[in-house]
Amino acid sequence: MGRRTASRDQTASRVADQTAQALRERVKELSCLYRISRVSARSFISPDKVLQCIVELIPPAWQYPEIAAARIVLDGKRYETSGFMEGRRRQATEVVVEGKCRGVVEVVYTEERPCPEDGPFLKDERSLLNAIARQIAVVVEHQQAEEERARLQNQLMHADRLATIGQLAAGVAHELNEPLSSILGFAQLLQRNAALPDGGRKDIEKIVTASLHAREIIKKLLLFARQTPTFRGPVNLNQVIVGAIDLFRHHFEKEGIELACALCPEMPLLAGDAGQLTQVLVNLVVNAVQAMPDGGRLLVRTEVHDGHVICIVEDTGMGMTEEVQNRLFLPFFTTKEVNQGTGLGLPVVHGIVTAHGGTVEVASAPGAGTTFTIRLPIEPTPYWEDRPES
Repeated sequence: MGRRTASRDQTASRVADQTAQALRERVKELSCLYRISRVSARSFISPDKVLQCIVELIPPAWQYPEIAAARIVLDGKRYETSGFMEGRRRQATEVVVEGKCRGVVEVVYTEERPCPEDGPFLKDERSLLNAIARQIAVVVEHQQAEEERARLQNQLMHADRLATIGQLAAGVAHELNEPLSSILGFAQLLQRNAALPDGGRKDIEKIVTASLHAREIIKKLLLFARQTPTFRGPVNLNQVIVGAIDLFRHHFEKEGIELACALCPEMPLLAGDAGQLTQVLVNLVVNAVQAMPDGGRLLVRTEVHDGHVICIVEDTGMGMTEEVQNRLFLPFFTTKEVNQGTGLGLPVVHGIVTAHGGTVEVASAPGAGTTFTIRLPIEPTPYWEDRPES
């Protein structure tokens, strides 16, 4: 009787120990997930620090924390605890973000320990590791959402700034037009005076030349501000490109620039201003040539995609920093030396493309060349302003 009682007591004691051990492990797991969620919510620290904090929280939640080490591999970057080494005792699960495997989170034991038949890791630890991988995926998704939000906000701020500058430019241009026309008109009248001395005639020629130059700048400002009326007619963008490039063929040979064209053979007609679109191509080609003072390769190609005609102008030139790219379409901004440019070429490109209902994007990096991508919508039933009535 006494032996049976002792046996029951021992059994009850083992069950109580196992229950207590299971509860302790469960508490560790829940504490780990709670701390990871707290770290993930810290928006004031960088994503790299968040992932490093998460990996440090993993080993204490395992059965043998003193010999456990963890590692997170995400998009090729590694975050691991001290002493991590590849081991035979390994438990791992993939980090899946939006259906795509982006990495792995793993736990290893750096030393041997007595373990049950099914291995050194508890079954609940597999569920915990899966939960940690899902939490890491949430961190990545949140980071991507924040980056997209910041990108859209920057685009909105940039668009607002361009709109404000456009209104200012249009106002200034209109105010300058009248006095400039008077200066140019009176100067040209003086040129007709036969009694004008040679010295005075040369001075007036300088006035006329400067006035004409100023008038061209005003025209460009009005194009940027979309204050110049756009003539709508049937335009084949391939023909516009060929015409613009023909102006530079001799210059390409002289500067050692290799030209490549890949034009879509089935190019639909656009409703646009052929002259203004030619100016867009000329400005982009000029920029590309100036970015390749030691020669290089210029690629111009067209595509038709999702109801848009796409024109891509790509060079192998010096490239630009992100700071320069952010200011490219601001009037009078230029990286060229004094008297080498007005800083209106790309703002004019932006104004013309926007007036045609399109968009212009730039991708560049120092030493990696520059790519301009222009998208122009294809109207289902183009309206030609000069179309005769039937």
